[in-house]
Amino acid sequence: MTQKRLAIVPFGVLIALSILGLLMPNIPSHFSDKPINSGDTAWIMAASALVCLMTPGLAFFYGGMVNSKNIISTMLQSFICLAVVSLIWIVCGFSMAFGDSIGGFIGDPRTFFMFKGVLEGDPWSLAPTIPLILFAFFQLKFAIITPALITGAFAERIRFTSYLLFICLFSLLIYTPLAHWTWHPDGFLFQMGVLDFAGGTVVHISAGCAALASAIYLKQRKRYNEGAHQPANIPYVILGTGLLWFGWFGFNAGSALGANVLAVSAFSTTNVAAAAAAMAWILFDAVRGKKPSALGACIGAVVGLVAITPAAGFVSISHSIFIGTFASLVSNLVVEWRTKTTIDDTLDVFPCHGVGGIVGMILTGVFAHQAINAANTTGNGLFFGETALFLKHLQALAIVIAFAFGGSFVLLKITDLISPLRVSEEEEAEGLDMSQHGEQFVSYGH
Repeated sequence: MTQKRLAIVPFGVLIALSILGLLMPNIPSHFSDKPINSGDTAWIMAASALVCLMTPGLAFFYGGMVNSKNIISTMLQSFICLAVVSLIWIVCGFSMAFGDSIGGFIGDPRTFFMFKGVLEGDPWSLAPTIPLILFAFFQLKFAIITPALITGAFAERIRFTSYLLFICLFSLLIYTPLAHWTWHPDGFLFQMGVLDFAGGTVVHISAGCAALASAIYLKQRKRYNEGAHQPANIPYVILGTGLLWFGWFGFNAGSALGANVLAVSAFSTTNVAAAAAAMAWILFDAVRGKKPSALGACIGAVVGLVAITPAAGFVSISHSIFIGTFASLVSNLVVEWRTKTTIDDTLDVFPCHGVGGIVGMILTGVFAHQAINAANTTGNGLFFGETALFLKHLQALAIVIAFAFGGSFVLLKITDLISPLRVSEEEEAEGLDMSQHGEQFVSYGH
């Protein structure tokens, strides 16, 4: 009966939202007369699909790393974000991220409430050649994957219903303000001149800091100290990495918001940084006497993708080699350090996504050059003898880390008060696949 009672409120919310959709169909009375570029539109539609593919890719990436009795639950935690965040985005998430600015801190939720005016609206000011609704759905894919990234930190011990509440709160109260600060022309970080081409700050640092807060708040798994964690399915990890790498071309190159040279430059830096990071991870392991592993190559590649994300459209292709290599080495060392602490970040989300994003943001301030992207009006990076951009990035980094970590910790506490976050010891021992979903992973051929 307890589970039934817990389901009543979200079910009621969904029914209410469905009725609201009937009452507010938002049928357009006209369409924007602004010219639309068909090539840009076609590319951003494709890029949106690529970014969407990253979420199931992440599900495979994370699912292959956990214990076999938690594969389904871990994968579902990523996959369900496609549904939950999509609905939030339509109701008010897009408005809070990109609606009329309230003091540079948040968008007015009434601006595009229930996507009012999005279908017929004029193009977004920074994406003038594509329809506003396409920009909205491209941005939705970023909002979807961000809470999904956090799930690796508390895998194998979180109650599913409580997780759903947490991602709703995180999306509205952490993600949308950060997106507004960074990507809205009136956002205060945007006004400062902070550069984040495709989400190193908004997506990866926020998710990484939330992951660290989650690992600390939820504490260790009960069997954390009983021996080394063994991934259940490394081929799943390889598959997930391939899907992430493929989808990341939409993530970064799509953030040029047009089919142009800047998109190709971002496409190129993305691939090169991932390649350098994958090699750096396994070679660094080999130098320290470890065997070069498939898991290491996959993790390294993802770290490279994370680190190049804020810089992709601002740095040269040759500099992306250094960014990927350096980020991989730093994350590898932080993973090693984390294992010696009591922090049970199950899949090392903070060392990989959080630290990778932090390194990427700092190195954007080091290597960005205005000749690559004229949208960089702050100045060139530290490598070219200028300090303004670098110092602004350090300042913004401190603000974002404090907000994402502190805010997420508060939201975890609020969620826990409403619906307990941790499963019971018996449910954890049984595995979340059975205890939370009544399903079981079967590996055929064994």
